[in-house]
Parts: sequence; structure tokens; C-alpha cells
Amino acid sequence: MTVQTAAPPERAYLVGLELPRSRFDGEDSLEELATLVAAADAVAVGRMLQQRRSPDPNSWVGKGKAQEIAREVARLRAELVVCDDELKPAQQRSLEELSGVRVVDRSAVILDIFARHARSREGRIQVELAQLEYRLPRLTGKGKELSRLGGGIGTRGPGESKLESDRQIIRKRIQELRERLGEVAKQRERARGSRASEGLFLASLVGYTNAGKSTLMNALSNANVLVADQPFATLDPTTRRVTLGGGTTVLLSDTVGFVNKLPPALVAAFRATLEELNHADLLVHVVDVSHPNAHERMRVVDETLRSLGLGSPRAQGPLQPKLLVFNQTDRLRGGDGAALREALAAEFPAAIFVSALLGEGLDALRERLAAAATARWKRIDATLPYAAGALVQRIRQRGALRRADYGERGIRIEAEVPPELAAEIAAAKLR
Repeated sequence: MTVQTAAPPERAYLVGLELPRSRFDGEDSLEELATLVAAADAVAVGRMLQQRRSPDPNSWVGKGKAQEIAREVARLRAELVVCDDELKPAQQRSLEELSGVRVVDRSAVILDIFARHARSREGRIQVELAQLEYRLPRLTGKGKELSRLGGGIGTRGPGESKLESDRQIIRKRIQELRERLGEVAKQRERARGSRASEGLFLASLVGYTNAGKSTLMNALSNANVLVADQPFATLDPTTRRVTLGGGTTVLLSDTVGFVNKLPPALVAAFRATLEELNHADLLVHVVDVSHPNAHERMRVVDETLRSLGLGSPRAQGPLQPKLLVFNQTDRLRGGDGAALREALAAEFPAAIFVSALLGEGLDALRERLAAAATARWKRIDATLPYAAGALVQRIRQRGALRRADYGERGIRIEAEVPPELAAEIAAAKLR
């Protein structure tokens, strides 16, 4: 009997540039790249960080540094070079010639991870579209087939057929995928309309990838969302009803995480999904409080949200109402952890500190969500006809029914309800 063994992981050599005025630390960015590479089933066997005033227009790192990379690649028996920025097609080809191995960039790695995790029809369409739009300008000619069945980072995809390198085939496929995505967007719009008709408050979890959003979603709603200690484990949005203190019911949604240098093609392909955040009443920004570069990651999330036009037509305008949640407080131990928490509490006095894993701080978070959901509610005191009994039931489901007295004329109710429901009650009440 033949025993099938898994292919050994690709050996990758990581290369990064540290440029003036870069807000992300170069070493931290390379460390994150190593995490992304591991999620794409490769292993980082070495790394190099070069300080430059600007990227070399021909080979990104310059000819001399490329030759140094080639020597390290040979010494470490690396099979590919992974660059920490998105390369121009000419830079990628030049660096491949100089290093003697295949070269991919951060965007290709992220696209590869998305391809692995795409499960829903919409997710698969979005990822394949992003991959093809990324690959189209990087083709060197016709007739060279790129199989999605192996071949390493940058060659896998969730599409229904093999990924070809023929420009005409790719352009036709891109058009087909855009049309399919348009159909999916219409379905999403109808589903959103159905949710809106219920008038429920919608809070959307946003944040840097691996900040613990899915763990928090599960802790609050028992949603059973996949939780994995790797980037982009969650691609497909999940929305669940959550009952909070006082019987308040809200909708809570989990979305794909963001990351530094997210590929533009991916943002464009997932725009329909990400723009769901436009319809949220509250953005819950989840932050891994234990990460040494938490502030930089918070800025990446804010900038990505701004790029989607959330909350303001102006690029520099304010974002939608947002609740900041510092998660993974269980990782803050000892005096240093306590000092960090105290400093962040002073800097962000409205923030909530939680451990979704241990359940710490969740009651305070539920209270804040309930307060946000009921902030616009109206207090009503009205008498409804007995024929409006179904409306009373909806008050129980969507609002807070304080009193219901059944008299001769009808049902005297006192309650706090959302504005839409208050309007219905005003139209139905006895005069």
C-alpha cells in the first residue's frame, strides 16, 4: 500500500525595506510576514532588512543587495524569496533573475491565504477575482499555464478551473466574476433590507487580523465561528442575534480582519462585503492589547475604514460611532501588564478591557452595547386596541415593555422602543 505523505513546506527567505517616515517598524513587519508565510504553508529560513531612502525602481533592493540575497538563498537552500511590499512586475522579474529563485511579494502571500480560507460562493468569487486582477499585469506571455494544484505560494486559487496565463482568457474570466459578484451583491442587499425591516441595532466587529474578533463573537453570541491562531481564519461575515441586559436584542456581525499593506485588488474585490460596515450602527474596534505595536495596528484599521468611506464623505473626516475594545487582557501579566493597561485606560478612557477567552469584562461590554442600542429609543405611554395585540408582542421582542394593563378600551402600555416602532405605535394607538 502506498502511503501519501504531505509535501515539505516551501523554504522562504524574507526581505524587507525600512524606508524613512515608515510608521511600521521594519522588524515587526518582517515578523508579521513570517506569520503570513507560515499560514501559507511555508517556513521562513532566513530574513534580511535593508534600509533605503526609496525602493530601487529596477530590482526593489538594488543589484548589489540582490546578489547578496542570492548568496544567502543558496546557503540556506531557500526555494523562494518573499518581499514585504507589493512589487511592480518588472521589479519581480529582475529580482528573480538576480536571485535565481522564484520571487513573490506580500500581496501574493495574503491572496494565497485568502484562497485557502474561502468557503462560501461569495468568498471564492471575491478571492479568485482579486487573484486574477493581481496576476494580469504580471504575465510575461501566453501559453504558460499556472495550475492551482500546488506549485507553492502564489499559484493556488479557489476558482472552478485552472488559472491560465492567457490575457484574453483572464480578462473574460474577470468580467464573468464581476457579473457574479454583482448578483451576490444584490442578494446581500435584499438580506440587508430584510434585517432593516426588523429595526434591530447592528454592531459590527472590526479590527486587525488575529485580534480575537471571532473568539469575542462566540463569547457574546454562541455563534460557533471558526477560531484559529492564524491570520484571516474568518473571511465570510457572520451575523447573529445577541440578547443583552434588560432584554435588549441586537445584531452582532464578525468581519474579515485587516492587515498592514492589504493588497488593493483584495480590498476592491471584497468592497461589497466590507461596505456592509456602512450599515452598522456601531463599529466595535477589537484590539489585541498585548501586541507591542497595537497603536500602529489601530491606525491601519482606521485608515482601511477611511479608504472605504465609512462615516464621512471626506477622506479625513470622522469615522462612524466606534467602541474601542482591548481584548486578550489575559496576556497582561505582572507589573508591566498592569502598567500598560493603566496607560491605555488613561489614553482611551472610553475603552473596554476584556478577555474573550476567559469571559472577563464581557458584562461591561454588554452594558455598553445595550446603552448604545437604546440611546435613540423613545419612551411611550399609549393605549392600543385589542386588535393590535401583535404589536404588543413586537414591543416585547424589540423594545423594553415596562407595563401592560388590559382595560375596557384597550391595552395601556408603557415602554421604551426604537424610533421606527414608536412611529407604528403612534399610528395604531387609540385617540
